[in-house]
Amino acid sequence: MFTGIVEEVGTLRGLASGAQSVVLDIAATTVTEDAAVGDSILTDGVCLTVTSLRTGGFTADAMPETVRRTTLAERRPGDRLNLERAMTLSSRLGGHLVSGHIDGVGVVTAVTPEDNALVVEIEAPEAVARVSVDQGSIALDGVSLTIVGVTGDRVRVSLIPHTAAVTTLGRLTTRSRVNLEADLIAKYVYSFVAGRKPDGGLTWEKLAEAGF
Repeated sequence: MFTGIVEEVGTLRGLASGAQSVVLDIAATTVTEDAAVGDSILTDGVCLTVTSLRTGGFTADAMPETVRRTTLAERRPGDRLNLERAMTLSSRLGGHLVSGHIDGVGVVTAVTPEDNALVVEIEAPEAVARVSVDQGSIALDGVSLTIVGVTGDRVRVSLIPHTAAVTTLGRLTTRSRVNLEADLIAKYVYSFVAGRKPDGGLTWEKLAEAGF
């Protein structure tokens, strides 16, 4: 489990492609300080297992299912990656609960400056859009963000200067593809209510009936 607060921006040193899988060689220092083989590191929003530790970095495998669901296989040597170690029971939860299991890939449709912020609009897959709400949470390439607006399948977030500076999100442009993870609690609530009420869509009335 992670918080969506990026600890370090690493660099992809190499990418070895199999038939349907990839092996990533990532340059990093902070997240490898106390890392061991088998540990989990959130990499651009994807929970990856450290398979080896090398000087100044680590390697991780992405299996075919991960490749299909994320943008990792699209990365190229030199690309920058948001990195975070798994949280501990004594960690401050500065963001929100992030599992590292991607719900879909979104496409940036607009990046608009607003005073000191950058408002990013993303065309999100239905699995993400349906559980996204104003002032809710979403993880964008592993970064915990607050949703500032939802219109149909378009989700908008706003980046403060610090977030833009210490993550890869400040480099987003129109048509950038990003890994999206919807809020974990929202997904469970939706699944629970939809499962109890299969004959219709999810509504505020049905949420109230279920005790939410």
